[in-house]
Amino acid sequence: MKSVIVFYSYSGNTYAVAKILAEYLEKNSEVELRKLVAKDEAQTFLGQCKRAFFKKKALLAQVSFDLSKADIFCLGTPVWAFGPAPAINAFIEQCSEIKETTMVVLFTTYGSGAGNERCLNIMQDSLRKKGAKNFKRFSIQEAKVKDKEFVLSQIKRVLE
Repeated sequence: MKSVIVFYSYSGNTYAVAKILAEYLEKNSEVELRKLVAKDEAQTFLGQCKRAFFKKKALLAQVSFDLSKADIFCLGTPVWAFGPAPAINAFIEQCSEIKETTMVVLFTTYGSGAGNERCLNIMQDSLRKKGAKNFKRFSIQEAKVKDKEFVLSQIKRVLE
């Protein structure tokens, strides 16, 4: 079995969750962990949020991930201005077709929680247009990111 985890992380929170997810999946799957890098990233958090609010797409460095062989495809983002980070918007746009049988696991990290469901819905709706049908979702509040047991409990809740 093959799992691909693609994520964007500005502060390290989403990366921390992606690493725990990778450790969990490695028990039963070959795991590829890929971080998205934006070439045109705003230099401030406020600048990043403004770009996210207006649904801007980032210019990504190297986006050649083969999702056609993935049994599980995970996509993670921080929630910015009620939606995904610009790097995630760009990745989804460039994403190749996803097999109907692929399990898609969407995950977010967030501060206040405002816009979290909207962010997950945006990603799910966009990936559904790429052929994905089987979705699982979880979210981790930034205050809980360092609590590995809590993060694992949320991962297990959706994957077991």
